[in-house]
Amino acid sequence: MAKTETLTLNMGPQHPSTHGVLRVVLELDGEVVVKATPHIGYLHRGVEKLAENKTYHQCITLVDRLDYLAAMSNNLSYVLAVEKLLNIEVPKRAQYIRVIMAELQRIASHLIWLGTHGHDIGAMTPLFYTFRERDEITFMFEMVCGARLTPSYMRIGGLASDLPDGFVDKAKEFVRTFPSKVDDYETLLTKNKIWIQRTKGVGVLSREDAINLGASGPVIRGSGVDWDIRRSSPYSGYDNFRFVVPTGQNGDCYDRYLVRMEEMRQSGEIVRQALEHLPKGEVNAYYPKVVLPPKEDVYTDISALIHHFKIASEGFTPPVGEVYFSIESPKGELGFYIVSDGTNKPYRLRIRPPSFVNLEALSTMVEGRLIADVIAVIGSIDIVLGEVDR
Repeated sequence: MAKTETLTLNMGPQHPSTHGVLRVVLELDGEVVVKATPHIGYLHRGVEKLAENKTYHQCITLVDRLDYLAAMSNNLSYVLAVEKLLNIEVPKRAQYIRVIMAELQRIASHLIWLGTHGHDIGAMTPLFYTFRERDEITFMFEMVCGARLTPSYMRIGGLASDLPDGFVDKAKEFVRTFPSKVDDYETLLTKNKIWIQRTKGVGVLSREDAINLGASGPVIRGSGVDWDIRRSSPYSGYDNFRFVVPTGQNGDCYDRYLVRMEEMRQSGEIVRQALEHLPKGEVNAYYPKVVLPPKEDVYTDISALIHHFKIASEGFTPPVGEVYFSIESPKGELGFYIVSDGTNKPYRLRIRPPSFVNLEALSTMVEGRLIADVIAVIGSIDIVLGEVDR
């Protein structure tokens, strides 16, 4: 009787197609993946612990460095969590400007994803196209705050500054011409035979598995789950805008590609609406210079902590000094959990990053596929290791 053995192979952590320092331990039967185990932690920077030694305001620059391809979204999720903690009402103009920045950031993030994902599996031209449009967005970010990658533009209670002269015209021109650019990308890829062969039916994630694994963003929507926090729990005035939430049917790499392509179009439409109806007024809430958050009971006795979780499981409503707030970032649900001890620093801060949670679906999607498909699947998840390792 023939004896068969599997081969263990390390993919990464220096492999360019892992989109960062991700190590995937592959167990192979020939070229077929029997098991895939992601190993993370090579980029760990301790952001959550660092935040507990910074003031709430100083934490803004830390969260920029999580998903550094979507820093505006990181800013937005964090400041909204702190504003919930402090019960701060943000002016309407600031809310609309935040939406504009978040949706431009969504487009910029998806452009990087599309260019690198295409390059991973052999399509080089889209990378040059997508960087061209992304550069226009980063130039607009530079206009408003002087930075292109890590803007730190959001503030607790508003924004660092109002929009500069020329920004609105520049943004309007961008959203007017951008749909035709997306058409160009689709001309290169959507009906391309090689692209279809590399993505269609590859990395299938069923609706049930997507839900059970806690996936979010384009990953869960590609599996046919109609879930978008901007619509289900509107924040920053998203309930004032009309947009479509695209979903897939098969849950494969191709569907996740189509979802993100349509999301870019929808983001452009949201920006157009926000610019058209941009309110006048202030961009910062007026509050005293020092506002301390409410205090949450900090348990030093383990029995008291167990009692707290016991009553919490019985429907206990946590005090105001403990908050969680999440938004729909380009990669999925990005949430911040903050516990306050009444000082100007968070007692505890924990982050719910979409890249980390979505990465859990990798094994499910690649087992039984070829090694080459692992590259396509990782790209279709769209991860940034700064957000995975934190």
